[in-house]
Amino acid sequence: MLYDVTATITYAYAAPAIAGRTLLRLMPASVAGQRLVAGRIEAQPTPAERQDRIDFFGNAVTELTFRTPADIARFRLVARVDRTSEAPELDLSPDLARLAAELDLPGTLGPEAPHHYLGPSPRIAPDPAIAAFAAEAADGAPTTLAALTAVGRALHRTMRFDAGATTVETDPATAFAARQGVCQDFSHILIAALRSLKVPAGYVSGYLRTIPPRGGLRLQGADAMHAWVRAWCGIETGWIDYDPTNDCLVGADHIRVAVGRDYDDVAPVRGVLRSAGGQISAQEVDVVPLG
Repeated sequence: MLYDVTATITYAYAAPAIAGRTLLRLMPASVAGQRLVAGRIEAQPTPAERQDRIDFFGNAVTELTFRTPADIARFRLVARVDRTSEAPELDLSPDLARLAAELDLPGTLGPEAPHHYLGPSPRIAPDPAIAAFAAEAADGAPTTLAALTAVGRALHRTMRFDAGATTVETDPATAFAARQGVCQDFSHILIAALRSLKVPAGYVSGYLRTIPPRGGLRLQGADAMHAWVRAWCGIETGWIDYDPTNDCLVGADHIRVAVGRDYDDVAPVRGVLRSAGGQISAQEVDVVPLG
């Protein structure tokens, strides 16, 4: 499936920002099951310096430096992506005990190595309540993939999606205790749960095509940036992507942008600026299928 993807993120400042430096992770990736056909990132105001590079995890990063005072900053992605579904046809993953043995086998410590995704990360710390929940949900699962889907499904049943319940700074333990949150919270909690079972798990940011209800019109700008989880299910199966917010294996409607240990590694916009007063932000995303 070919998609045209546009994403616009706008910041309005209470007082002009005199200078700033921004890192963007907005460009769709070229990975198995997904190919970036073409893409560009535009910025307003025009940056004094720009550098496009790849970070440790293989994500495309655009680094911008601003030196002209401005009361608005706007970042816009325009891209075309060719996406195919990558759902596994067979479950060849080991059980959880054998997964630990496979992790002990010699291997690389490159970006795809599962060892980077086992321990605590900046936003995800061990939590006894999440660990107990994971152990109960995964009890009796015959394979690692079965454990992944069992814990994900249990989390989906337990949590309530509420866009106003949390903020970008909410930690997984707090969101889990409240049993509500957004895709970032669902993903962080599932990662914490899987790591407690010794399953390597990471965070994926991307775009999600949303389908209007039957008879309804597609609303421009109504699609969304999204987050889901990737879990390492053994040498034979490798990495599997799972969307806990929607209780499904990731398919052709999910477009990957960046991967990391948690949100800190993949934030779409991150930076520093010199200003006074607060700021407000707005986001619009369109994922348009071309057939």
